Amino acid sequence: MGEGRGPVLRLLAAGRPAGGRLGLAALFGALALGSGVGLMATSAWLISRAAQHPPVLVLMVAIVAVRAFGIGRGVFRYAERLIGHDATFRILADLRVRVYERLERLVPAGLPRVRGGDLLGRLVADVDAVQDLYLRVLLPSAAAVLVGGASVGLAWSLLPSAGVLLLAGLLLAGVVAPWLSAAMARRAEHRTADLRGELTAHVVDVLHGAPELVAYGAAADRLATAARLDDGLTRAAARSSATAGAGAAVTALAGGLAVWGALVVAIPAVRSGHLDGTLLAVVALLPLAAFEVVAGLPLAAQQLQRVRRSAARVFAVLDREEPVRDPAAPVPLPEPPYALRVTDVRARWTPDGPYALDGVSLDLTPGRRCAVVGPSGSGKTTLTAVLLRLLAHESGLVALNGVELSEPTGDDVRRVVGLCGQDAYLFDTTIGENLRLARRSATDEEIRDALRRARLLDWVEALPRGLDTRVGEEGAQVSGGQRQRIALARVLLADFPVLLLDEPAEHLDVATADELTADLLAATEGRTTLLVTHRLAGLDAVDEIVVLDGGRVVQRGGHADLLARPGPYRAMWDRERRHDHALR
Repeated sequence: MGEGRGPVLRLLAAGRPAGGRLGLAALFGALALGSGVGLMATSAWLISRAAQHPPVLVLMVAIVAVRAFGIGRGVFRYAERLIGHDATFRILADLRVRVYERLERLVPAGLPRVRGGDLLGRLVADVDAVQDLYLRVLLPSAAAVLVGGASVGLAWSLLPSAGVLLLAGLLLAGVVAPWLSAAMARRAEHRTADLRGELTAHVVDVLHGAPELVAYGAAADRLATAARLDDGLTRAAARSSATAGAGAAVTALAGGLAVWGALVVAIPAVRSGHLDGTLLAVVALLPLAAFEVVAGLPLAAQQLQRVRRSAARVFAVLDREEPVRDPAAPVPLPEPPYALRVTDVRARWTPDGPYALDGVSLDLTPGRRCAVVGPSGSGKTTLTAVLLRLLAHESGLVALNGVELSEPTGDDVRRVVGLCGQDAYLFDTTIGENLRLARRSATDEEIRDALRRARLLDWVEALPRGLDTRVGEEGAQVSGGQRQRIALARVLLADFPVLLLDEPAEHLDVATADELTADLLAATEGRTTLLVTHRLAGLDAVDEIVVLDGGRVVQRGGHADLLARPGPYRAMWDRERRHDHALR
């Protein structure tokens, strides 16, 4: 994947497919700058020669050239912007898709300590920042080399000493000033990228938890933290601006010195007859146009530091090891009906962490329904991640009709084993479109049937717009119970042979949670189902209950059987009843 190369070199390699467009953009950029230099030089000669009142025909070529350079400057600049941005956006689109595809393979086990807001910053802000490598570093640098060299050649042909002075000035403004800017910006840009990611992560967390923060009076503290991060980012940006200002000052100084130097050597040359008087203005004004070529290079050097840090953050995601790798030669899935068997499985989220599952076994034969219960941290969610091939188990056996889950591809496994999680995402679109994510070809009747099985059809049909009702961002315009039922209907519409329900009643009030659990069990009757929950109400409808604690199976059996004997399940039942009674 190129991990041994620096981030900038890897970005250059990523831009290779658009290399032709970038080269064409660089050519048009050089023509635009060259037109500016030609316009200045030709205009200077034209004004000087016209002051001598020659026949107008003597001036016609210069007049036409001034018009051509003036028009060409705008046309070439437009073409350079159009082609350069087109090429860059193609590169960014490809890079963003690569990051998204990598994130899809990494979550959740591959990113255990990375905050969601930070990932959002890498996918959006950091990927956007790398465009500066192509638009503000490569293209201006290529044009500066071409046009700067041509300008020095023109000055040399008119007066060699003026060419030497112009070369020295361009080197000072185009090499020394960018080097100083880069050295000054290196630390500031490193801090800016990190602060931008930290601030994005914090703001996303605050927005997601805003209702709870307000309810518990913690909003002011979190806003103060956001203000502190923003102040730090503002100070870092101010240091970057100061660096850019210093680079611009050096460039302006070099340009002024070049003009004065040209006058100092050109005036004696005119007096001695080594330079035609009409060319004095050309030699003196040529540096003004030539320094436009290198004026943006100090800022480009600063942008390069920003690009390097942002690219490093992007490639840190792309280079992460996949927690679950597909086999080189995957085997096809067996034919249905499907039996899912877990035997003595051990798994953990990090190589040096404790085992979240330690010797867990269960058997889901076709049509069998099993509930896994236990306190938080007992390994329930880890079990669903293993069954979905989002987390690799270190030992034991997880088999689908006798085929180990590591042998087919993860996508094939997830076409058989489906999940309805506690945080099922609803997109800011209609109810119908949210359900069609499960099956794009589903008809309205099939969607209504899924809603009916999720006990939501009557509510949807009572809405003024029915299936065309928008649910808002993350389902904000519906209740928590309705959001979970829409997610359940989506899973039912997908018609997974094996269904995993991971804490579907989490974050709901007791009455709504118990009602939803009962409806879930009714909707999944006859379907191979694993229900992961901390609520015990309604579990008399499942075939087996497995109690986890510390990643181990501490009890298993039917609801009535587990209540009849002392143990963790009965203790959990008693605590739940006391808690529910207190709430009433």
